[in-house]
Amino acid sequence: MPKPNQPCQLVVRFAENVRRERRARGLSQEALADLADVHRTYIGMLERGEKNVTLSTLDRIASALGVSAISLLDASAPDEQ
Repeated sequence: MPKPNQPCQLVVRFAENVRRERRARGLSQEALADLADVHRTYIGMLERGEKNVTLSTLDRIASALGVSAISLLDASAPDEQ
């Protein structure tokens, strides 16, 4: 179990995967937010691990990126450099 004030590893991995996929597609946070129909600041908060994503928003972000929702939670994805 994570210690207080430490994000769980799933949140960290999700944040890394979203950032990596967004950058690979040449999208800004604002462009991804528009595609996923969420507020632009929300994408930044997700990428920094400050917010937990809901399943419905996870699905919208995955669709906007053209990937499966499960791939955004995949712990075997490469770490961000």
